[in-house]
Amino acid sequence: MNRLLYTATGLLAGLFSVQVMAAPPQALTDSLTVNGEAMPVEQVRETPVAGLWEVHLANGETFYSDAGGDHFIVGDIYHNGADGLVNLSEQSRNAQRAARIAAVPDSAQVIFRGDGEPRATVHVFTDTTCPYCQRLHEEVPALNELGIAVHYLAFPRAGAGSEGARLLSQVWCAPNPAEAMTKSKRGESLDVAPDCDNPVESQYHLGMELGVQGTPAIVLPDGRLVPGYVPAERLAEMLGLNG
Repeated sequence: MNRLLYTATGLLAGLFSVQVMAAPPQALTDSLTVNGEAMPVEQVRETPVAGLWEVHLANGETFYSDAGGDHFIVGDIYHNGADGLVNLSEQSRNAQRAARIAAVPDSAQVIFRGDGEPRATVHVFTDTTCPYCQRLHEEVPALNELGIAVHYLAFPRAGAGSEGARLLSQVWCAPNPAEAMTKSKRGESLDVAPDCDNPVESQYHLGMELGVQGTPAIVLPDGRLVPGYVPAERLAEMLGLNG
């Protein structure tokens, strides 16, 4: 979608200078239609701009609406303060991403952690056929030594019906998924049927909704999405664990 960048809240607020009473979220939800069809609204939230509401759709898309659902803005809201521009929309996306990840039960993840209590936990959308995922997996022991737990989620790059998805299903169906993950990322074959009740397809769709476009995709505790391979020491720095 095209993005409209407002570098100062005054400019955006000027579009909504008429004082509008806050609309109840349900009232706005009911009014959000396109060609007579209701939008798949998941959540409506107030923004710092008077009369402007943030709308999250079930497919992961976000836009902004006036209280009546008559005018939409697609793009990010920035606050222009003493410390420069702050992307309020990205902060909201991070919070939403962290909440969605937190709702995934540990039993549906493949977890690698050290002996002690983790100092931080990262979630990684992975594909065992991805070279950079394999490279990141080689860093897992170092990450665990640094106190960083790694929770894997499935994201077959070629889609839910791909060979990568079948291999990921084998990992999740294995008696010891962590051991199977390591073997699969080493290129070893798994003698496991991929037909158990597993979360590979649902996690693939979750990743798509959260903005994952490739693997590995690392989600930090605050919901920030970091695409690509990151060395262990650098990731520890990003998590503030280098002290």
